Amino acid sequence: MRLSNFKFKLPEELIAQFPSRFRDEARLMVIHAKTGEIEHKMMNDLAAYFDEGDMFIANDTKVFPARLYAQKEKTLANIEVFLLRELQHENRYWDVLVDPARKIRIGNKLFFDEDATIVAEVIDNTTSRGRTLRFLTDYVGDEFVENLYAMGVTPLPKYIRRPMDEETLAAYEEVFSDLPVDEMDEERYQTIFADKIGAVAAPAASLHFSKNLLKRLEIRGVETFTLTSHMGLGNFKAVEVEDLSKHKVESEQIIISPELVQAVDKAHENEKRICAVGTEVMRALEHVVGTNGQVKAYEGWTNKFIYPPYDFTVANAFFVNFYMPMSTQLIMVAAFGGHEQVMRAYKEAVKEGYRFGDYGDAMLILND
Repeated sequence: MRLSNFKFKLPEELIAQFPSRFRDEARLMVIHAKTGEIEHKMMNDLAAYFDEGDMFIANDTKVFPARLYAQKEKTLANIEVFLLRELQHENRYWDVLVDPARKIRIGNKLFFDEDATIVAEVIDNTTSRGRTLRFLTDYVGDEFVENLYAMGVTPLPKYIRRPMDEETLAAYEEVFSDLPVDEMDEERYQTIFADKIGAVAAPAASLHFSKNLLKRLEIRGVETFTLTSHMGLGNFKAVEVEDLSKHKVESEQIIISPELVQAVDKAHENEKRICAVGTEVMRALEHVVGTNGQVKAYEGWTNKFIYPPYDFTVANAFFVNFYMPMSTQLIMVAAFGGHEQVMRAYKEAVKEGYRFGDYGDAMLILND
């Protein structure tokens, strides 16, 4: 399978710049993979496709404010610093991305506020844009992390661009009358499952779930479980090779609990639907499948890349967003739902004006 097989024309106006007013009111496309039937529904129709004993598996990672802005010493050049992960807690070593990278060399210092309460020293180059920083501050322990995060902003994907002119702001305020625009992402780019901090990208499919939707599922006897997959910037990294077998993805930390394993085993025994919510959940589940076809408890890392053809073992339903052309997420969705069928559905989604991206609409693929 080639990268160019996942290319399609996506009008820029279909890339969602804001979420829907309520989490569970987005549009929902339902694909029946065995028959090829496509239905156009709304998120509040989701529960109707599941029965007692079925289960959803969502991601409980929590996004932290990873995007910060600093000034370089002496030149005062403005630098974007994107936090990736803490390397060493005691010495405050962090892996980051910097932009523009050409201006940042080993030994440079970056200042994040006028009072220099937090300063970072560049101690290593990791990639073309990657750097290792050592943070210098009088803050100790958790106090440092709290103040570092207070300087950051929600790490929205680059395709969300908002020139907040008067017309755009008026349209926003008409929908979000009680939620100021500078607070909206802080609330809505976080799922209701968010619990374990560690992600620099939101598990977009889980953004559609509300307490009301979970209650409707519960009334039907459907249970919702979580695993942890701390999503990194690899979710936005472009695939740069035509041969998909040569693409390498960045490792992400995942945690699969024994309780989830037991629930999956029970659902399999009773031939119930198991719905993975989001591509990162599907990848985590497929990473922990043993030779006997059963999942196992696990805490570690995965760099698994799923592309067609691929035999899925755990889930028989897949709840996802509409993703960007030639993205790793779209490639995985096509592996589950069938390349020809998924690309046909995407063509119809464009025609019908579905919204794409993290704040976009949803798709449910049923494989049973």
